[in-house]
Amino acid sequence: MKRRQFLQALGVGACAFWAGCSSKQRSPNFIVVLIDDMGWTDAGCYGSSYYQTPHIDRLAAEGMKFTNGYAACAVCSPTRAALMTGRYPARIGITDWIRARFQGGEIPDDQTFEPKYVGGPDKELLCPQNPLWMELDEVTIAEVLKPKGYVSCHIGKWHLGADPWYPDKQGFDYNIGGCDYGQPPSYFDPYRNQRLDGIPNLEPREQGEYLTDREADEAVHFIMKHRNQPFFLYLAHYAVHTPIQAKQKLTDKYRNMTATTAQNNPEYAAMVESVDHALGKVLRTLDELDLTDDTFVLFTSDNGGLLPKTSNQPLRSGKGFPYEGGIREPFIVRWPGNVAKGTVNDTPVCSIDVLPTIAEIAGLLLPESRTIDGQSIVPLLTGKGDWQRDALFWHFPHYRYGQEVPYSIVRQGDWKLIKRYTGKPFELYNLSDDLSETTDLSETLPDKVTELDDLLADWLTSTGARMPKPNPDYNPSL
Repeated sequence: MKRRQFLQALGVGACAFWAGCSSKQRSPNFIVVLIDDMGWTDAGCYGSSYYQTPHIDRLAAEGMKFTNGYAACAVCSPTRAALMTGRYPARIGITDWIRARFQGGEIPDDQTFEPKYVGGPDKELLCPQNPLWMELDEVTIAEVLKPKGYVSCHIGKWHLGADPWYPDKQGFDYNIGGCDYGQPPSYFDPYRNQRLDGIPNLEPREQGEYLTDREADEAVHFIMKHRNQPFFLYLAHYAVHTPIQAKQKLTDKYRNMTATTAQNNPEYAAMVESVDHALGKVLRTLDELDLTDDTFVLFTSDNGGLLPKTSNQPLRSGKGFPYEGGIREPFIVRWPGNVAKGTVNDTPVCSIDVLPTIAEIAGLLLPESRTIDGQSIVPLLTGKGDWQRDALFWHFPHYRYGQEVPYSIVRQGDWKLIKRYTGKPFELYNLSDDLSETTDLSETLPDKVTELDDLLADWLTSTGARMPKPNPDYNPSL
């Protein structure tokens, strides 16, 4: 079945929507809030005593907090592609962050991606070149929902390609601020720096206005305008990504507070509070319009917190790295009438699970023309039905920060295997006993390493993952 045929079939073959989603029996609204670079412990409900996040904490108190929520990658673009499509980054082919045009991302005239390998003589491995866009062939949440009359809005960071691949080309009715940028030129209107003049698809409005506040206002406006029809809002904040810029009043507030040894950056703390304020505006709008009971809200992040701007302790490391600090995220769902308030779930879930979850709740079919790797977490949310998954996987065939080499990961149960393609080949951890990944068991449990490596190898083959390869021009003296 072709992509267009699938989208048409959705309108004909959709089953009845989830019966318990609302007392009014209207199709549920969906809001996905994705924060950029927010670490696992960057919210009060996940352990921070420095950052103040009352609205994120409220969401957890009124819904389900997952302690083992994962991003599909330790950097942004792959996770964003995975969340939108329900597919692993390795299967999509986007395994690193996408370079914008101003960063040298040159779009070929024929707009066709030709896989290549890149790497200089100082690198032992050649790495697969990352695409500059997500192919329009991919089916997004907005496209899955469209045949049932949903209006969809993207606000904030897209980072999945230039103009021909913007959100409006992937099923969204509105695109506010989405472009090929991975970070804003500035967080203050008119959003300029020495290299860039503004953010495409976001006209300047008020000199000095803070970007996160503007995104929140746009979200509120969209909800109010479409209160009488089912909607999907994808609020993908640019914050808390660099540049670390915050409102002065909030920054001063944190300078006068007692920081912790781990989390002590006042500007970063102020950015976290700003995204919390934005969530508060959205939740308050739902309350005022009597839409709270009709709306499924999911809150998460695209990768771990950036070191040393924040700390992910007790998790090891941060953004870009294969340890838990790079991939474990806040993951909160509020779905009134279906999710018991204040529940905590320790089951590993991932960005890839968002699309199938939304599709099931909306009573819509998944694409039959492609493999969907994620699973609906409705059974976990409601406590009804079986839910099983053998393992979760990650694949990052690139160098990072001049410190990290290409790697893949598998987590099965409490066991986690990190496989690197140069240097020490394996690290093995039992996360139930060693959350901070301090004790590598790979040499003492070789059979477990072999078992997980075989599982990982099968997955890499099944997804068609592009692998690094030896560099014939490697010069170790460089």
